[in-house]
Amino acid sequence: MNGLNGHQNGESNGCGDIIAQNQLKGCWTIGLINSKFRYLTAETFGFKINGNGTSLKKKQIWTLEPDANSFGESLIYLRSHLDKYLAVDSFGNVTCESEEKDPGSKFQISVAEDGTGRWALRNVVRGYFLGASADKLTCTAKVPGDAEFWHVHLAARPQMNLRSVGRKRFAHLSESLDEIYVDANIPWGEDTLFTLEFRQDEGGKYAIHTCNNKYLSLTGKLVDTCNKDCLFSAEYHSGQLALRDRQGQYLSPIGSKALLKSRSNTVTKDELFSLEDSLPQASFVAALNSRFVSVKQGVDLTANQEEISDHETFQLEFDWSTKRWYIRTMQDKYWTLETGGGIQAAGDKRSSNALFDLVWQKDGSVAFRANNGRYIITKRSGHLFANSDVIDDTCKYFFYLVNRPILVLKCEQGFVGYKAAGNPKLECNKVTYETIKVERGEKGLVYFKGQNGKYWHSDSESVTEDSDTPEGFYLELREPTRLCIKDSAGHYLTASKNGCFRLGDTSIENATQWEY
Repeated sequence: MNGLNGHQNGESNGCGDIIAQNQLKGCWTIGLINSKFRYLTAETFGFKINGNGTSLKKKQIWTLEPDANSFGESLIYLRSHLDKYLAVDSFGNVTCESEEKDPGSKFQISVAEDGTGRWALRNVVRGYFLGASADKLTCTAKVPGDAEFWHVHLAARPQMNLRSVGRKRFAHLSESLDEIYVDANIPWGEDTLFTLEFRQDEGGKYAIHTCNNKYLSLTGKLVDTCNKDCLFSAEYHSGQLALRDRQGQYLSPIGSKALLKSRSNTVTKDELFSLEDSLPQASFVAALNSRFVSVKQGVDLTANQEEISDHETFQLEFDWSTKRWYIRTMQDKYWTLETGGGIQAAGDKRSSNALFDLVWQKDGSVAFRANNGRYIITKRSGHLFANSDVIDDTCKYFFYLVNRPILVLKCEQGFVGYKAAGNPKLECNKVTYETIKVERGEKGLVYFKGQNGKYWHSDSESVTEDSDTPEGFYLELREPTRLCIKDSAGHYLTASKNGCFRLGDTSIENATQWEY
């Protein structure tokens, strides 16, 4: 998993191209917002840079790379979406033209003492601070003023797993659903999913939104609505993240329960976190008998359970070279094709026999093609075998994405969010996103509900959150971070360049793949 990188390795489009490339440990993909609330922008032509961007899109994304020899000094380089490094030349001019790191491209981060969490970037060679003045960038201030302070907008996917550097454990909801404990060995299930919400209107602070639709406060308690005690500044410490509250104290796991709350005024390993990609975890219902596929009975995969538990939850891990999937159990075993065609959760490591194609069907179900070229069927006993040359009802499984009870959707144009405050119409070119509640229906259908308590209504013109009656949708996993969404009639949700968000046709070639 990759801290703050937003993707596993591989291909994607739009902003995802940049995020997908950043595999170096400690790299962050970020936007930098100046005092006029405009983004640092690298134009596509002429290597021009300015501070005029109005939202975080491809040209506003920068890769923050740690200096390998900084030894805790927070020395970094900033690389544009064109793979050029931001630098200051010997005359004090700010440039972004070189593909190589040179002494003039090294900056040191310091955090404002005024509690805003803003960063100042001092050029190491020149000794001056990077600022934005009208249309151009400057590096002439010996002491940072308002023009030299920047809010940091993390560009990683907002839904993630939170890992403590000191404890080497993951955060999860408590059983009472009112606190967060940092003691999970692996991030399994929906209760380890958190949304890091960027609140530009709150001075560029962050809020931690849980899967049960609550917010973490500095006391460690979860509350229903986001208030000032739920807002934290993001600080960079040698490639890791620290979150500082309005009183200047940092979040850390406290005590034997590792309760996440604010306590310390200083940053040690206990106050440091990495944001890890939340890999898709799913459950599958066999169309033949309407039972969940399970490993509750041992190594045999059997469709015989009526409820979802950890035994019926599987992690899907994409292999970019073959475009196929590994399917992993909580016991760290992989689904594996055995001699004779049986499917068992017996693989200790990845192998070709542990790779499966997901073949999505028009009726919203999915079929699994094993390494022998045959499709998995459900036998009358419930056992899974890969021995069919064609897809019939015995080969079909309904898919539920169980670790996304709340969904955030993003495309090249931006996030899915409200057209305007008080307007239930959704658009897909927004800077801020709507967090969408996902309710599970029958036979793979899910229903989308807004924070206003209304369900989605979709047609060929638009999608609105104003219905009292749920409309069913199917999710189709296409890549580790991308999925397609279609309605019960098979029409895919599509994005247009003008931000229009609506139902398109039934062709997968014309469907939008949504980052989720």
